[in-house]
Amino acid sequence: MLSPLVAVALAAALSAGLIVRLRPLLVRYALARPNARSSHTEPTPQGGGIAVVTAALFAAGVLRTSDVGDVGEWLALAGGATVLAVLGAVDDIRPLPASLRLAVQALVVGLLVATLRGQLLPVLPLPVERALAVLAGLWFVNLVNFMDGLDWMTVAEIVPVTGALLAFGALGHLPVLPTLVAAGLLGAMLGFAPFNRPVARLFLGDVGALPIGLLVAWLLYRLALEGGLAAAILLPLYYLADATLTLLRRARAGERVWEAHRSHFYQRATVNGLTVPGVVGHVFALNLALAGLAAATLLWPNWPVTVAALALGAILVAGLLARFARARS
Repeated sequence: MLSPLVAVALAAALSAGLIVRLRPLLVRYALARPNARSSHTEPTPQGGGIAVVTAALFAAGVLRTSDVGDVGEWLALAGGATVLAVLGAVDDIRPLPASLRLAVQALVVGLLVATLRGQLLPVLPLPVERALAVLAGLWFVNLVNFMDGLDWMTVAEIVPVTGALLAFGALGHLPVLPTLVAAGLLGAMLGFAPFNRPVARLFLGDVGALPIGLLVAWLLYRLALEGGLAAAILLPLYYLADATLTLLRRARAGERVWEAHRSHFYQRATVNGLTVPGVVGHVFALNLALAGLAAATLLWPNWPVTVAALALGAILVAGLLARFARARS
């Protein structure tokens, strides 16, 4: 357990240190102007994800020994995250066509899925499962980007999720390599958090959101392969529900779903009278509850506990979405 804890501390220090050094350059070259999606009214530097992703990968990589995980899988993960970071950095400065972004993401996710061992659903042919895994990975890569539209929102999601994964690794429910990656990402987000607290002085940008989505998708899939499918569903359930329902609602209304907007449930909550700290506080508390339910499915792996945890998780998520959508009197 010592190495993951060292990874948390190392990544937090490196992330914060890199941000301090990079922020003047980001202020000069990477200002995010308010647009239809924005919750801020002043130009704010973006690109904090450079520090977060660098710190997370460095902390996990430097503490990774030759007997921890498959080399090919680690190279595909670290290389894929780096490619997505570069893609996001370019898109932050000069928006790229959606088709190009999707093609690069599909290539990265496909190569990573090809390195995975084991099968999650033996009832399906392996090629079918792998194809579904690529689609899920693509959705998750973009999911984090879609939901990164409010100060501290990604912190309120990723910190509980990676903290839970670190705890699961300590309890033996996750191999060493994913545990180290979770620890590195947890520390990197903690180092970023002070700069992104409302009102944020720095945003992640696509350079951070896209590779973070890849890392979390891989972590959850690895957890599922270790027998924690229900836990892997519960941990990101709020993000999955908010983004998916919003996408379906916009598609049904005939909107261009790839364009910037402010119709996520968490964004509607601010319009309906909740403060930004109030919104992210609710999300953070919900994610802690979901982490507890995920832990229950691992500690007591039987179908009554699993069904009850999934049902309660769905009820909690639905309740928060309804609260966010309801205007305050």
